[in-house]
Order: sequence, then structure tokens, then C-alpha cells
Amino acid sequence: MHEITLLINIVVALVVAFIGGVIARRMGLPTIVGYLLAGIAIGPFTPGFVGDTETISQLAELGVIFLMFGVGLHFSLNDLWKVRSIAVPGALIRIAITVGLGFWLSQLWGWSVGAGIVIGLSISIASTVVLLRGLMDNGLLNTPHGQAAVGWVVVEDIATVIILVLMPALSGRTETFDWQRLAITVFEAVIFILLVVFVGRRFIPWLLHRIAHTRSRELFILAILAITLGTALGAAELFGVSFALGAFVAGIVVSESPLSHQVGADVFPFREAFAVLFFVSIGMLVNPLYLVNNFGNILALTALIVVGRSLATLLMGFIFPWQARTTLVIAVGLSQIGEFSFILGQAGINLGLLNRNQYSLILAGALLSITINPMMYRLVNPLEKWFRRIPALWRLLDRHGQSQPSTDERIEGHVVLVGYGRVGRHIVNLLEQMSIPHLIIDADAERIDELNNRGILNLYGDASNSEVLTHAHLEHARALVVTAPDESSNELVVAAARDLAPGLPIIARATTEEGIEQLAALGAEDVIHPELEGGLEIVRHTLLKLGFPPQEIFRYTDAVRHDHYDLRVNTEEEHRLLHDLIHASERIEVTWLRLDAGNPLIGRTIADADLRARTGASVVAIMRGRQLLANPKSLTRFEVEDRVGFIGEPEQIQAVEKLLLEGAPSDAGVEWET
Repeated sequence: MHEITLLINIVVALVVAFIGGVIARRMGLPTIVGYLLAGIAIGPFTPGFVGDTETISQLAELGVIFLMFGVGLHFSLNDLWKVRSIAVPGALIRIAITVGLGFWLSQLWGWSVGAGIVIGLSISIASTVVLLRGLMDNGLLNTPHGQAAVGWVVVEDIATVIILVLMPALSGRTETFDWQRLAITVFEAVIFILLVVFVGRRFIPWLLHRIAHTRSRELFILAILAITLGTALGAAELFGVSFALGAFVAGIVVSESPLSHQVGADVFPFREAFAVLFFVSIGMLVNPLYLVNNFGNILALTALIVVGRSLATLLMGFIFPWQARTTLVIAVGLSQIGEFSFILGQAGINLGLLNRNQYSLILAGALLSITINPMMYRLVNPLEKWFRRIPALWRLLDRHGQSQPSTDERIEGHVVLVGYGRVGRHIVNLLEQMSIPHLIIDADAERIDELNNRGILNLYGDASNSEVLTHAHLEHARALVVTAPDESSNELVVAAARDLAPGLPIIARATTEEGIEQLAALGAEDVIHPELEGGLEIVRHTLLKLGFPPQEIFRYTDAVRHDHYDLRVNTEEEHRLLHDLIHASERIEVTWLRLDAGNPLIGRTIADADLRARTGASVVAIMRGRQLLANPKSLTRFEVEDRVGFIGEPEQIQAVEKLLLEGAPSDAGVEWET
């Protein structure tokens, strides 16, 4: 039998991570918690299957590379510039405070200076992944408060990259600081960045554009992987800087390409898969017995991460002129550490600054802080109310004017629209013209920016994969319209919405005939298939041209929609409607008559003309200018240029025509339109 150690480790790690992730989500916790626990379960310190730590750790390096590439790809100086007054001073000051507190705590434990600095740095960087998920789940990601929190964590990410570059200088074995080594490290990093930015920003977008014209998806994906991994490896081997810096710079360069959105979509599966292995590898380093024996230290470190960092943020809120709600959102959202803390801790181990037991404390603190973080968001509103009860304290904390009201306070009786694509835009434009309140949910940042510029209420997030639907207040909505082209996502949205609001009318978009049945089974009252709807519209126009009555056609097409676009006549209702349609077309004729000057009807009322008694035909409408008089009253008088709609069987219409022509002057007449 062939040796398949690598394959076994990958399969076991992914399967156990999947189980852990499902359990974590069922408990309302971030999936990262499940991945870390999965790593502990297959680690060398627990019974049962023991994964190859070295093999999985090497695979986890790919996770680090793809994570940092993603950060670079979505890095935006423009977005950071908008919140610079909050993000830059706030992040840098809190990093300094946290490093100082972490170092002080490590000295109480008797750690070395290098280990103290590393743990201080590790607990000063919040998890971007956890922050984005928390903001999205709580409907805060596209608010000014959420944008400030994202800008803050971007500054921390940049600081992480700089720290990773400088960390080798901390590993010197001499008592004096090696300034020469630090200078060389910084020089190599600067040369690498300049080379990649000035050469790569011209070559890489050009290369991606040329590969895209080959119309080969495989080559495009291979090009992305080669650029990402090649740049990271080149950074380490040729310039002596970290994989993380190389991948981050590669992401920034690729973001210059107009194809960057496609790059992000193609890299996403690789990033998610290898990031899972990264978190599993982290968990494998944790010794549960050591954690039990040092439970007091873990609680102290977790308290510093969750409480200490939050209090530091609130303290800065009293010093800087920020909105109170912004300060509170940042305080709770960044009261955790995650992937970049793990990266810094691993770098500390590799440089000999930390041992594995010390690293286990960082991992335990991260695990507990991530677990607690979702509950921290529930404190925002109570804390804001508490501060408001103390006017002097509130004025000191909130010195930037009135906060923007939340979604919960501004809307009810609204239409919730999931997806702001081509179809969604048409619906939004119509709802605006009709002054119907509406709320849009979309996961595309550019579309959210467009909605914000238009002043349209929105929530940023993936409605199929987060808690964002719970913040749309579906129980108070008039309807939910799901227009996204991804049918599987639409099914998840419909299922979740039906659980949240059992009586809510749901209109959903399908892309396959099987999806029509599935969406209807999940609770969508009306399922629209654009392609089949186009075919049904052709049927409608065809029947109209053949002279069938419009009302009967509408009834028939509605029945076909209700039968999920099945054009076969296979139900009793469809048989009856089709019979009525055919019968009506044979016996009933609707005709429009325009009255010229001198016509005998002009000046007479409908009652005076008594056309129904004399011919059997009925007047059903009068078009007068641009005004339609439907079912006009008997006292309505006919006027010049009126277009009169008559309904009746063919012989009855002929009788009306004969009657009017016989009584009309020689220079007057009637004009018939059918």
C-alpha cells in the first residue's frame, strides 16, 4: 500500500474541523472556536488519532499566505483615509497600551523580556475575521461605527506586517540591541516592497489581463496561485522577510487590476480551506493539561484581552471627539484576538522567544475571547443607555454630534430586498417612486457604497450565511423579495426568513426548474424564473395578437405561474381556464369606437342612447384625452374625440356599428379599433 500520510492528515483535519465548526455554529459561536477545538482533539496531548503536527503546520503556512493576501487584496487607502481620525491614533495608542499591560503581566509570571514583548504584541491585534463576522451578524458593518472599527483593525493589520518584519531583530542572543541587524531587516523589506510595487503593479495586472483573454478559467486560477505563492516564497528566500509580508504586498499589487474582484472570488475557496487547516494546526499546539494547571493565568490574560482592551478604548473615547456609539462598537468588536495573534505567536516560537507552553496561553486567551465576543455586542445598547443617564459623562463621551439612528429605530412596514443587482435596481427604483419604505441587503461593498450615496437604507452582509436577516425586522415587513442569481443562497434565505416571519409574503428568484419546486417548498409564495417568465410573456403577447381577451389571458398565465411554469394542461383549474379562454375568444369581442364631430352619440348620455337595449352591446369604458373612465355611469355624456369601448358578441358589435352609421350625417362617421 502506498504511503498516504499527507492525505490522511488533510482528510482527518478537515473532517474534524467540519464537525467542530458545525457544533460551534449550533451553539451560536464563531466557527473558529470549533476549528481550534478540532485541533486540540487531534493534537498530541489528547487521546485518539494524533495528526502529524509538522505536516499540518506546513499546510497551515498556506493558510497564512492566503489570509494575508486577502488582507492586501481588500486593503483600501481611501476607506482608511475616511476614518483616519479614529483608526490611526486609536489603534496605535491601544497597541502601545496593550503591549505595556501584556509585558507587565508576563513579568509577574517571571517570563523573559522577549517573551513578554511577544505576548504583549500578540494580544494587541484583533482578529479581522471575527470582527467582520460580528459586525455583519449585528447589522453594523456598513454603518459609520462599523466602518471605523474596520479601519481600526486595518491599521492593526498593517502594524502586524511591520512587527513581523522587525521581530527577527528581537531574537538576538546578546544583551545589547542589534541595531545593525534591524537596519538590514528594514532595508531588505523596503527594497522588496519597492520592487514588487513598482514592477509588479505594471506587470501583474497586464499578465492577468492577458490570461483572461485566453478564456481559460484554469489558467487564470493557476496564474493567481503562482503570483500569490511565488511572491510570498520570493520574499522569504530572496529578501529574508516573512511569507506574510510577501503575500500582503502581492494582494495590494493585484488589487490594482480591474480583475481584482474575480481574483478575490477565485482565491476565496483556497483561503477558506487552508485557513481552516491553519486554525486546526494552532489547536494542535495546545496542551489541555497545561491549561488546566494554569487556569488562573488564562483568566487573567483573557480579562486583559476582553476587559482591559475595551476599557482602554472607552478611555480614549473620553479623550478624542468620537461619537459615543462608535467608541462602544469599537470597544466590543475588538475585544478579542485571533489569526494574526497566532501568526505573531508562531513567529515568536520560531525565533526562540516563546516556548509552546507560553504559546498555549495565547491560544487559550484567543479561544475564550472569541467565544465571549458575540455576547459583547449585546452590551452596546445597555451601555449607551447607562451613559445617557449621567449627562455630564455622556457629554464627555459623545462630542461628535447625534449618532445616526439604527435600522431598528427607522423603519417598519417595509419591503426587504435581498440582492441589489440588475433586477434589484429596477425594484428599488419602483419602490422609491411609489414612496414604499424599503431595506436592501447585499454583500457587495461597491453596491453598498452606491446605496449609501443614494441615501437608501441597507445592511451589508451575506443574508444566506450570517445573522444579518435578524436585523431586517422581517416580522414588521410587508414583503421579502429575494433576487440574487445564486439559487442555493436564495433557498437558505427563504428558509431562514420563513422561520423568522412565518406569515411574511416571500417572492424569490429561481434559476432552475428544480429550484422552483425547492423554493416553493421552503416557503416562497411566488417563485419567478426569469427565463421561463420570458417564455410565458411571449405566450401572452401571442394570444393577444390572436385576439384573445386580455383578462382571460392574465387569468390563464397566472394559473401557469401557480403551477410552477408547467405549460401542460394537467389540472382541473387549467382545463377550466383554457376552456373559458377559448370560449371567450369565440363569442366575445371588445371594440373601441372613436367619435368624430357630428356623430349622433355626441351630447347624449349613456342612458339616453340606450345602446344595450337596442343592440345588446355594452359600454365598458371611455378614453377621454389621457383620462380613462372605466365602467362609466349612465349619466355620462359622450363628447367629441371620445374613444368608447364596447363589449359584446360579434353580431352585437355589428348592430352598434349599423345603428350609428345609419343615424350619422354623410360627413360624419365612426372609427372602429379592435
